[in-house]
Amino acid sequence: MKPESEALLELGRLLKTARKGQGFTQEQVARMAGISRPRYREIETGSAAARTTTLINIARALGLELMLIPQAMVPAVDALLQPHDDDDDLPAFIASPDGDADV
Repeated sequence: MKPESEALLELGRLLKTARKGQGFTQEQVARMAGISRPRYREIETGSAAARTTTLINIARALGLELMLIPQAMVPAVDALLQPHDDDDDLPAFIASPDGDADV
């Protein structure tokens, strides 16, 4: 299990990447999530923890979904998220950006 500070930093990096990918400013995400920009900045930099409801609101503002999975399943999920070579088996389905699954 990762130390809390490392987990906070990783979460912040993920949020920042998603925010920039959407072309949003910290102010825009904070407003959509119902928090102040300084509070959002603290979460994004990993210098402060956040309540689950706050993380859910931030995720939704960024078009993401917060999921909790059992720790024992983390390696399997990580393996599914790794880029595959052409020789690798393809997944049974691929989720499209609009949320539909292609079979």
